[in-house]
Amino acid sequence: MAVGERRVTAEPRLGIRRESRSSWSRRGFLLVVLPLLAAVLTGVGVLAVSGNILLPFQGVITLEGKMASKRDFFEDEEVQRILMKHHIRVHITSSGSREVAIRDISSYDFVFPSGQPAGDLITSERAAQNRYAKVHRPFVSPIVLATYREYAQALVDAGTATAQRGSGDGGQPFYYVLDMPKFLQHIHDKRRWNDIGIQRQGITNANRIVAQSPDVCGSNSAGTYLALVAFTWRGNGDEVPDTDQEADERGRAIRHLMEQGLPSADVFRTYISPEGKNIAPVVVAYEHQYLAYQVHYQARSKKPDPQRVLLYPSGQFVTQPQFIALNKDGDRLGELITHDPELRQRAMELGFRILDPTGQVAGDRLTRFLEERDVPVPAIDGDDTRSAMPRLRYLERMISVVGDCPTAEAVAGQP
Repeated sequence: MAVGERRVTAEPRLGIRRESRSSWSRRGFLLVVLPLLAAVLTGVGVLAVSGNILLPFQGVITLEGKMASKRDFFEDEEVQRILMKHHIRVHITSSGSREVAIRDISSYDFVFPSGQPAGDLITSERAAQNRYAKVHRPFVSPIVLATYREYAQALVDAGTATAQRGSGDGGQPFYYVLDMPKFLQHIHDKRRWNDIGIQRQGITNANRIVAQSPDVCGSNSAGTYLALVAFTWRGNGDEVPDTDQEADERGRAIRHLMEQGLPSADVFRTYISPEGKNIAPVVVAYEHQYLAYQVHYQARSKKPDPQRVLLYPSGQFVTQPQFIALNKDGDRLGELITHDPELRQRAMELGFRILDPTGQVAGDRLTRFLEERDVPVPAIDGDDTRSAMPRLRYLERMISVVGDCPTAEAVAGQP
C-alpha cells in the first residue's frame, strides 16, 4: 500500500561557479580549492568512522510509526544510529496500543502495539479490507507490577508475596512472586496499606491497596492486566468468558478491582520519579522498562537501585509485541529489527527478551547481559503459570464495561 509521497532527504550538491581564466591565478586557485577539498575529506573521514560513509550519496527514508511503550526502542540513540546505517529514519507518534488499533492508521508505514490483542484488532481489520499487513515478532516483555521495597515486604509479611528464588543481592531480593488472588482480595476488601503492617517498614500509608494502571481504553498493558484480573478473580473457575453475556458480567464483577487514570506514557515515569512512592506505590508496567532502568542506574551509580523492585503476578501473561508493517517499506524495517544482529543485541540491552528463530525466548543471553553489568537477574526460565487470554471479542467487551469506553466495532462504525 502506498502511503503518500516518500520523504527522502539527501545531501545538497555543491556547485562551483567558474570565473574567467584571466581572473584566476595559481595562488587564488590554491586558496579557494584546497580548503574546500580538506573540508570534504574531513567530512568523509567522520562518516567513515560512524559507519555512514554512503549516506551523503544515498537517500535516507523516513518511516512513520505509531506505538506506545515500544517507542523506547526507536527513541534510543544507538538504535537510531544502526538504522541510519541502513538509510532509515523513524518518526514516532505516541499512542496507547489499543488506541492504535481502533483509530485510522492509513497514513503510517507501520504500527507497533505492545501485545497480541491490539495486534489482532489491526490485522483482522486490514484483512477484511484486503489491505497490506505483515506481522513481525522480534521480542517479548512480561507484564509486571513495579513497586518499592517497603511495599513488597509488607505484602510478604501479609502472605501475599514471596521472594523469587535466586533474585537476592546481599540478602535483598529484587523480584517477588505476587499471589494474585490474595492481592485482589485485599483490593476487594478495601484494605489499606496500614492494615497489612506497612508501618513495620518505617512508613505509614492509609490509602487503599491498589495497582495503578494506565487508561484501559487506550493501553495494552492495562488491557492485559484486566484480562489477568478477570482470569484470577475468585469465583471465575480459572476460565475466561466465552459469551457476550459472560464477558459483560465479568467486566462488571472486576471493575472495582481496577484503578486507572495515568496516561500510559506517564505510569513508569511516575514510578521512577522521586515522588512515585507517594503517588502510586504499585504500578502496572513492562519488565523491559524496569530492567533498562536498573542497567542505567547501575552504570551511573555503580549499584542497582535498592528501593525499586518488581512483583511478578502468579498466572502470568507474556505480552508479545507485534510489529505490523503496513507497506513494503515498513516490512523492510520489520525484517531489520527481527533479524539484524546489532538491533537484536540492542533490544536485549534495553531489557527485552529477544526471540530465537524458533520463536522461543533466548533467556540465556539476557541473563548473561545482566550478570555482566552486575544487575540482579529475574527468573526467566519460563516456568511461571501462563494464563489464557480471552478471545478478542470478549476482551473488548470487558474493556468497554470496565473503562466505560466504546468497543472497537463501535469506533470503526463512526464516520
